[in-house]
Amino acid sequence: MLRLILIIIFFITLGCRNKNSDNIAVQNIIDKSIEVSGGNLYRTSNISFTFREVGYELDNSTGKKILRRIINKDSTTILDILAHNNFQRYINGTAVIVADSMATKYSNSINSVHYFAYLPFGLNDKAVNKKLLGETQIGDSQYYKVEVTFDEKGGGEDFDDIYIYWINKETFKPDYLAYEFNIDGGGTRFREAFNERIINGIRFVDYNNYKAAANISVYELEALFKIKELELLSTIRLEDIDVNPGNYN
Repeated sequence: MLRLILIIIFFITLGCRNKNSDNIAVQNIIDKSIEVSGGNLYRTSNISFTFREVGYELDNSTGKKILRRIINKDSTTILDILAHNNFQRYINGTAVIVADSMATKYSNSINSVHYFAYLPFGLNDKAVNKKLLGETQIGDSQYYKVEVTFDEKGGGEDFDDIYIYWINKETFKPDYLAYEFNIDGGGTRFREAFNERIINGIRFVDYNNYKAAANISVYELEALFKIKELELLSTIRLEDIDVNPGNYN
């Protein structure tokens, strides 16, 4: 009986060591990816860009992140500000009341655009869980394949979404990503980064955005991409990018 208990303890200990080793490995991969893509400059720079004719701004000048969205329609300017999880809308400079349901919708939309623009920076947020799925090859390059899930607490409205990132083993840059979402009927997407440019030390890319013909698992998208069985849904481009470095804390 004692021998059986010792064997069980051995395998439990071995499993814990392997899990801890995997956690350290994937954290090192993400840390390196963030470092080569901009590192601490994400926290100390003010950034602005245009996406689909809408302006977006990241303001770090106060030491706390403030996100803005500027929509110009004819003679009307709509300014949305998201700061410390509080949403405020201004129309032509005047604050307006927004229903809680719409404020949540607008906040999620603003967060989503900024999140994708600054990847891989957000992958070290507190609510993020990372798992190394292994290694793979796409084209001529070798990749670390990293799964990202989210805690319900702090993970936002879409905490149950699943992401996969393909981190280039040579450059440590995320060249591909895929995600599975549940809102609006759910689905999956696969994104291929292109048009990389480094602006004042921060990496920005555009994406070819693909979808599958059928609603399949996010874990199946890589195989379909390799055999060109994904449909190009859209092209995602960031324009008029401006980065102003600072010395903010």
